[in-house]
Amino acid sequence: MKRIAIQGLIGSFHDIAAHQYFEGEQIQLICCSTFEQVFENIKRDPTVIGMMAIENTIAGSLLHNYELLRDSGTTVVGEHKLHISHCICCLPGDDWTTIREVHSHPVALMQCRAFLANHPDMKHVESEDTAGSAKLIADHQCLGWAAICSAEAARLYGLKILEDHIEDNKHNFTRFLVCCDPRKADFLRPLENTDKASLVFSLPHEEGSLSQVLSILSFYKINLTKIQSLPIIGKEWQYLFYVDVTYDNLTRYRQSIDAIMPLTKELKVIGEYQDGKQSM
Repeated sequence: MKRIAIQGLIGSFHDIAAHQYFEGEQIQLICCSTFEQVFENIKRDPTVIGMMAIENTIAGSLLHNYELLRDSGTTVVGEHKLHISHCICCLPGDDWTTIREVHSHPVALMQCRAFLANHPDMKHVESEDTAGSAKLIADHQCLGWAAICSAEAARLYGLKILEDHIEDNKHNFTRFLVCCDPRKADFLRPLENTDKASLVFSLPHEEGSLSQVLSILSFYKINLTKIQSLPIIGKEWQYLFYVDVTYDNLTRYRQSIDAIMPLTKELKVIGEYQDGKQSM
């Protein structure tokens, strides 16, 4: 049985992503309040696997999670792209006329901004977790409160779905990364099956330094799928570059890493894994 640390409760999108990624396998979830706790669990027990959201097609990148991933020393061994669909739910005794406030994670509230604008009488309350909001309402019988969460979470906690698919954009996907202690990586993904990698590096403060790196990757036919820069704390106007690349030849990819190494500073391969498919 695999033990998977996630941020959020049973019924959260992390829960759904974990069960889809490890479909057909027995898993035990370790539910954490924060992403920091996910990595603390891996540090305490190297057999624990972490699953963490890293970007959303609407909300963008979760910047703090990039820092946590780099500082944790874990290795990315997989990814999963989950279609995100929200519903608004409440206690069975409530309805549209009695709802005074709606609770959810701030990203979920943002993703339903147009829907919420049509209900100006409802106060928006931010919480740590979408499923946690549903559980709070169910556990404490909070009349007049609604939650925005997955339909699965609403059913799990016995809440009534007032309306489903309330997200503003129906093409709403979140990308999750699967990470673990580096010593366990080979057990979770055969290296020869990989076709994607996540890198992080800094560059000399010189003209054209980034373009040189990108030119070399292009020469080796390495496809750049994402680049995210974050400032280096304590070093003004210097940045870390988080880069995702895909490749169809492992040897050529490794050659490209060797080629850009002299041009970068503190180059680190965060993970090599299979490009995840989108799951509806």
